[in-house]
Amino acid sequence: MKARTRFHIAVFLAPAVLVYTAVMIVPLFDTLRLSFYRGGPEGAEFAGIANFRTLFGDPRWSASFWNALGNNFWFFLIHMAVQNPVGIALAAILSHPRLRFAALYRSAIFIPTILSFVIVGFAWKLILSPIWGIAPGILDAVGLKAFFAPWLGKEHYALTTLALVSVWQFVGIPMMLIYAALLSIPEEVLEAGEIDGLTGWAAFRKIKLPLILPSIGIISILTFVGNFNAFDLIYTAQGALAGPNFSTDILGTFLYRTFFGFQLQLGDPYMGSAIASAMFFIILAGVCLYLFGIQTRMRRYQF
Repeated sequence: MKARTRFHIAVFLAPAVLVYTAVMIVPLFDTLRLSFYRGGPEGAEFAGIANFRTLFGDPRWSASFWNALGNNFWFFLIHMAVQNPVGIALAAILSHPRLRFAALYRSAIFIPTILSFVIVGFAWKLILSPIWGIAPGILDAVGLKAFFAPWLGKEHYALTTLALVSVWQFVGIPMMLIYAALLSIPEEVLEAGEIDGLTGWAAFRKIKLPLILPSIGIISILTFVGNFNAFDLIYTAQGALAGPNFSTDILGTFLYRTFFGFQLQLGDPYMGSAIASAMFFIILAGVCLYLFGIQTRMRRYQF
């Protein structure tokens, strides 16, 4: 019997595919194309890899690029070291069946996630201000005013401070994903562990943790992609120059200044496209490393 062609599948998929192609695929390939051109007296001229050679070889460009890339890695590492472990711990605590008001706690922790970057950036800038912020008063009330410093105004602390602000805003995402993964564990498995004497921390470490490793891997790669695409919080709190002295400059702000220009710096869409392409390949390399390396090992460990 001849199988029927299901045209309705293509009809339902077509709008989403067209929109995704228009707003994602076409701009991506156009950005990659622009990175191989540069401005000339008669318009755009094909330049091969000259823009990338300038980006990585010219000291005026390479110093800014490697500084932004290093800051991006530090921004990502803080999220991996603080946000995800805290999210996992919160999920483990809130999934306890005897915890009262668990839904209220989950909602309170998740609410900052839905706030605008602009609101979060300006709010924390006001909170941490040494002039009119409430942070000095709060620390003074608990006897810790000596530990207060203008963290957003010091080169060594500004990026870490903003990373922790970002952790505060987005810790609800890994918490909810891990919470859902913990709830999906069959009760029979947990009951079998209790019979064998595994309860509390031992049950979490030997039973629950191996079963939620795929979810932890997904959270890790989402954290990587999100942090290497970061821009809004840094721009809102520190401006396009990502001060002080470019200490909070990441690839997103570096791309913004290069592509659109800022103050006396003229915009260069071709060099900006080269930076955007470099960002794309860095993220692509990280995703491929996860898919073909880490995820394969996690599956072997799990099964």
